[in-house]
Amino acid sequence: MSTSNKKFNTLAKRKAPAPFSLRLTFEERAKLEEAANGLPLGAYIKAKLFGEDLEKVRRRNTRPVEDHVALARVLAALGQTRLSSNLNQLARAVNTGTLPVHPDIEAEISAACREIVEMRTELMRALGKSGSAP
Repeated sequence: MSTSNKKFNTLAKRKAPAPFSLRLTFEERAKLEEAANGLPLGAYIKAKLFGEDLEKVRRRNTRPVEDHVALARVLAALGQTRLSSNLNQLARAVNTGTLPVHPDIEAEISAACREIVEMRTELMRALGKSGSAP
């Protein structure tokens, strides 16, 4: 074996050990996740196993809804409209070339667009985002 091959084999032996796998039942994993309280499971297991202090982990906001009333209004509005059905029918008519364009159709499309903009605004407000409607 050449010296370059020996050097490569020596370097290959120094790489990190293979990850350790642990099989858990559904119940065991649920219990472990509850005990970890949102920490990554690997970090929690290592801290417990080796008696280390649990580090505080920065997480994204797990409850992004700021205004539940505004969100409820949007969901109620969606439930009361046939918006998705109407938009689907309009898209089908456009794709087949059978959409007659006259003032009534333009008014309905404009009304649907306004409703969508209102819903978007309410959703953005409920999620605590400040974004102007397009």
